[in-house]
Amino acid sequence: MANMSQRYDCSDPAERATGLAAAKSAIRRGALVVLPTDSAYAIACDAFRTTATAALRAAKGRPSDAALPVLIATPGVVDALTYALPQVGRDFTAALWPGPLTLIAKQQPSLAWDVDGSDSVAIRMPLHPVALELLELTGPLAATGANYSGMPVPLTADDAQAQVGEAVAVYLDAGTMDPARASAVVDVTASPPILVRPGSVSASHLQGICTDLIIG
Repeated sequence: MANMSQRYDCSDPAERATGLAAAKSAIRRGALVVLPTDSAYAIACDAFRTTATAALRAAKGRPSDAALPVLIATPGVVDALTYALPQVGRDFTAALWPGPLTLIAKQQPSLAWDVDGSDSVAIRMPLHPVALELLELTGPLAATGANYSGMPVPLTADDAQAQVGEAVAVYLDAGTMDPARASAVVDVTASPPILVRPGSVSASHLQGICTDLIIG
């Protein structure tokens, strides 16, 4: 029989601490966690455990080869996960992390993981204290919207639980997220870089960091 999901109210300091510890434990054993990010709730797992990333895709009703972005706690971690990151990538992260910017960069080829079938990986350092505290405890997490395939990305823990349910071991409830803080996606594997998806960071702000950015 499957274990019941645990849910923690992160507005209460004691419950938040208990929830973070429970989420860390869940990640360590290969289970799934729902956590708040800049603009919505994400479903996450250990980025380096292939059984966990497979379970994450299954919980979302996604294909077994669907790409999964990776969340990190500090900008320096990007060097362990990427290969030959160009200076413009460092300029973007210095200006906008933590925050609503996802960087597509070349994967570090030595890593044994299953987050993206291509030679690139999408990485983000979210601007949410609960997310950053958990990432400090766990290391990089494969994470994507906590919605079932084809459904809206959840803005509350209730929405997330209604969609992915008991597939998730721990829910970290931090109230209602702000969809206006959606992440811009910039591909720095291309030269010049390309804005793949606009977000809450304006194109003009991004072009202030990289003047030859291509607005896709």
